[in-house]
Amino acid sequence: MAEAQNKSVYIETFGCQMNKSDSEHMLGLLEEIGYRQAESIKSADLLILNTCAIRAGAEDKVYSYLGAWKKIKEQRPGSLIAVGGCVAQDAGQTLLKRSPGVDIVFGTHNLHRLPDLVLQAQSRGEPVVEIYPELPDDLPETPVVRLNSTSAWVSIIYGCDYNCTYCIVPYVRGREKSRHPDSIVAEVEELAAANYKEVTLLGQNVTAYGHDLNPAQHLGNLLERLGTVDGIKRVRFLTGHPRDLKPEIIDAVASVPNACEFFHLPIQAGDDRTLRRMARGYKVDFYRRLVDQIRKKIPEAAITTDLIVGFPGETEQEFLNTVSLVEEICFDACNTAAYSPRPHTPSAGWGEQVPEEMKYERLRFLNSVVADVSQRRNRRLIGGTVEVLVEGRSNRNAARLTGRTRTNKVVNFEGGDELVGQIVTVRVEAANAWALRGALA
Repeated sequence: MAEAQNKSVYIETFGCQMNKSDSEHMLGLLEEIGYRQAESIKSADLLILNTCAIRAGAEDKVYSYLGAWKKIKEQRPGSLIAVGGCVAQDAGQTLLKRSPGVDIVFGTHNLHRLPDLVLQAQSRGEPVVEIYPELPDDLPETPVVRLNSTSAWVSIIYGCDYNCTYCIVPYVRGREKSRHPDSIVAEVEELAAANYKEVTLLGQNVTAYGHDLNPAQHLGNLLERLGTVDGIKRVRFLTGHPRDLKPEIIDAVASVPNACEFFHLPIQAGDDRTLRRMARGYKVDFYRRLVDQIRKKIPEAAITTDLIVGFPGETEQEFLNTVSLVEEICFDACNTAAYSPRPHTPSAGWGEQVPEEMKYERLRFLNSVVADVSQRRNRRLIGGTVEVLVEGRSNRNAARLTGRTRTNKVVNFEGGDELVGQIVTVRVEAANAWALRGALA
């Protein structure tokens, strides 16, 4: 493979942790052909937009960025624009019609081909589009440039086998495919050798890990293996489907010392009719019992979720059932969103679409309840101590350090830079809905 000596790349990433992890692998792949990270977008020879298609607003943002990037490209002759991720996987060749300044379009299933596509675009002088319809059977391991020196993402399963009526993910990410556990353990051992203290196991449906392997395994088995890796103090995982959270996984979190007491379990709605129409495959009572199992075995566990408001046909009472569930479960945090019709999903073509104004009125009300519940959960910790992995300086107040607890709560406190990357004990003095504040104990 030829090299692009002394060239630089700038990557803008939209969307989930999986996309952020993909961007780190893009940097690793491009480093092998001579690209380094650009200091600024205006100095880059290659501009990559790693895209998200989960909501219409995220997709609209992509084309807005590409319009601005075309002007930057015109001021830097010879530079290239590439688009990857979920929007690229969906749009393919049609993306060039809407954004004619783009030189490379690649999807979620052929990220490993990025260096070849860049070199093709450079040599041909014309756009290159390559979209694989599904992941290769023999998915290659790819190099990675980590953008965080204390905590690392490790992908363990790709795709999703569910067909929720609102979700485009199975279309753009494909069906579930688990990585071999030996490969995952080897990657985590390399991270430990590089002094990483925390890893987050990623997947569109991480709790389904291993069902497609031979012999079949589950996430609890992997957690047990990673519990023996010296130097890794914390292992957490996201995002999963509640139906796949086996009791054995909960048992592993309870028993493996470095498994974090944190569960992100998207319920999406607190009403049975809405869940049925979403094709989630469970009822509210199933979710209640799952939460009870977690809290019985791990009382200190934090539980967070995702919620959609304004799903087609959602009545006022069904929405209020979701609000009531937030108060009943007492989630530590909730990611909330107004329903957004997406292509290739059944619900996009349904009648009974909730008016936009009503969606956002419901979203504002739900967010106020979520904030109140989260603050109450956090205030319980005032006066106690928490273990914090220090990540760096706070963006809001440079005089303070910031880090996270084992239960994924943000903690801000005063301290020196020598603490970055260390695990420290902080006494909690104040709390709001989003973070804790304290002092070194």
